[in-house]
Amino acid sequence: MKRSEIPSLDDIRAFEAVARLGSVKAASEELSLTHGAVSRRITKLSRDIGIKLSEPDGRGIAITKDGEILSKAARNALDELSKAVATIKQDTNNNPIVLSCERSVAMRWLIPRLSHFQDRHPDVELHLSVGGGTLDFKRDRITLAIRRLDFPIDPHWEVDVLMQEKIGPVMKPEMRVHFDNHNYIGLASRTRPDAWETWSRQEKHAPPPREIRSLDHHFLMAEAAANGLGVALCPYVLAIDDIEKGRIVAPMGFKEDGSEYGLIYPRDLVLTKHIHLVKNWLTEIAAAI
Repeated sequence: MKRSEIPSLDDIRAFEAVARLGSVKAASEELSLTHGAVSRRITKLSRDIGIKLSEPDGRGIAITKDGEILSKAARNALDELSKAVATIKQDTNNNPIVLSCERSVAMRWLIPRLSHFQDRHPDVELHLSVGGGTLDFKRDRITLAIRRLDFPIDPHWEVDVLMQEKIGPVMKPEMRVHFDNHNYIGLASRTRPDAWETWSRQEKHAPPPREIRSLDHHFLMAEAAANGLGVALCPYVLAIDDIEKGRIVAPMGFKEDGSEYGLIYPRDLVLTKHIHLVKNWLTEIAAAI
């Protein structure tokens, strides 16, 4: 069939609504048309293509097998049109992209790299929000979120794994001798209270701390280690920049602990050009970890 022979889109919309909703009345309410107008459009559509699409069924209407084939195709086509229009609108409106990230990861890894993204894509309005754990995208008006995947994942979310969590003891270079002599304070985060116990159990040959002190957040723990207050059992993603600058050392390296960081977003999110730019950039910088 030539495109010039495709029936009226208005007629197809009316028929798809009737087939989907199960009645002419419901379709007329959805489309803001009269009952008679919807019925006439279905009759005209059937006449134009020369195929019986519906038939009376008591006081209602029944869709024929041919009608079911057409209604399914119409529904898919209208869904694609709806997505395309939403994408165009979002790209045209340049809506801000709100990226939610765990506080320590944001402060120690993401923020130091944001200027590179802004320099490359000055037309993308990217807002950063901090938060941890589970999410409510609609309530908090979040577009994308970076989280350590240590909580139940909603089946309505998409999750792109960004990087593996790697853990290891880090310290100011001058603290190395105290670490080797088993004479050091272990710094921990209250968000992972059993981290040292778990690590010591797995690394039986490693020198255990003589004392453990907890801080509220990982970024405080990492900063305390860089300033010589003790040895932090730190995620690599939080330590990488200070290691490269020589502020801290990691004599035992870092080992995966079995968890991951993921980029999370709703399955029904319209992935605009700007969102793709953010996703691709995050994947790029995570690959360097």
